[in-house]
Amino acid sequence: MDKRQVIGTNLLFEGLAAEQLEDINSIAVEKSYQRGQNIFFEGDTANGFYMVGEGKVKIYKVSPAGKEHILHIFGAGEPFGEVPVFHGQPFPATAEALVKTKTLFFPRSRFIQLVESNPSIALSMLAVLSLRLRRFASQIESLSLKEVPARLANYLIYLSEEQNGAENIVLDISKGQLASLLGTIPETLSRIFSRMSEQGLIHVNGRTITIIDRSGLMEKE
Repeated sequence: MDKRQVIGTNLLFEGLAAEQLEDINSIAVEKSYQRGQNIFFEGDTANGFYMVGEGKVKIYKVSPAGKEHILHIFGAGEPFGEVPVFHGQPFPATAEALVKTKTLFFPRSRFIQLVESNPSIALSMLAVLSLRLRRFASQIESLSLKEVPARLANYLIYLSEEQNGAENIVLDISKGQLASLLGTIPETLSRIFSRMSEQGLIHVNGRTITIIDRSGLMEKE
C-alpha cells in the first residue's frame, strides 16, 4: 500500500496543498488486519478514524437476539469511523475486515489539530459526511418503506452505476452478507434472485449478476 497515494487521491483531502497532504501523511498510521479480524467494537472509545487502503471492511451491529445487521461495506479509499471522532462519543457499531485489509489510522487528537490549522480539511470532510448522510437516508427509506425485491433492485442498479454502468455486475460480498445488508435472510434473497431470473430481469452466475432488463428492474425500485 502506497500511503501517500491513498491520501493524495482521496476525496477527503481533495484540493489540499502538497505541504498539507504531507502533514496528513505524517500522522497516518498503517494498520493491517486478517479476514474476520475486528478493527474496533461498538462502544470502544473513538480515538481516531480509519481509511481503507486495500481490502474491504463491514460495519455492523448485533441485535439483542444475536442477529447481525450490516450497515455499510467500505472499500479502498473510503473513510470509516470518522463521525464519533468529532463528537467525542464511542463507536456506535463494530468494524470487521471482510478480507485481508490494510488501513490508514488517523489519531483523533492529532487530526483535530490539523483541522484547526487547515480549515479546508474540515470543508472536505463536510462534503464526505454529507454524502454519507444521504446514503444513510436512502438506506433507511429502503429498509422501512420498500419490500425486499425493491431493495435488491435498488442495490443492483446502484452497483451497476458504481461499476460504470456495467450490465455484468460483480458482487463484492457474499450473498449472505448482501442479505444482511438488505435486512433479510439468505433464503428469502435466494428466492427473489430466482424469481427475478424467471421474470427475465437478471441472470445469476455465482457472484456475477447480468442485468437483462434494466427498465423492468428499475420499475421494482
